[in-house]
Amino acid sequence: MAVIEFVQNYDDLSTDQGYQFKFYCNHCGNGYMSTFVPNKFGMAGGLLRAAGGIFGGVLGNVGNSALDLQRTVGGPAHDNAIREAVQEIKPLFLQCLRCGDWVCEKICWNAGKGMCKRCAPKLEEELASAQAVAATEQVNVRAREVDQTHNIDVTADAAAICPHCGAAATGTKFCSECGGAIAAKTHCAQCGGEMKAAAKFCAECGARA
Repeated sequence: MAVIEFVQNYDDLSTDQGYQFKFYCNHCGNGYMSTFVPNKFGMAGGLLRAAGGIFGGVLGNVGNSALDLQRTVGGPAHDNAIREAVQEIKPLFLQCLRCGDWVCEKICWNAGKGMCKRCAPKLEEELASAQAVAATEQVNVRAREVDQTHNIDVTADAAAICPHCGAAATGTKFCSECGGAIAAKTHCAQCGGEMKAAAKFCAECGARA
């Protein structure tokens, strides 16, 4: 087996038709796929299977045997293919001398420090992140300092349904189905006590609404 010189995670996408590998950055997980390399032996096996499917007999069995052999033993062709894939993809990765991880140069490498960003974060990126966090916290503080309910009657009963027609309440002052008041209150003409809009009699003095 060929030795993989970098990254712990990779996928072997090889089939009987050819060889291809996908390597992943140890930090961000971005993947880089090697160029597909056709497998001449596998293609020959495919041709034999096609011929066997048409003509039948021993020729078809030869194709299946070749496929089984290729799947069981990768052989020198597979080893060469993975070596070539390593050489192709390796320039996209750099190894951090502090932690030893292989990371993608594009996203996870701090060229100024010669280390990965986990070991040596880029200060401008850290500053931008800290500023965004601080701004969010300040917005929350300022929002709490301002009365956000100045146009809302917080003393009114929050109705789940319209008291007139039974339709679902929409959060507005009036029902969208019948036009009736959702949670508005009125006052008794006799005693001045508060009455719900749907009440027929005053709860304080019994007078008809």
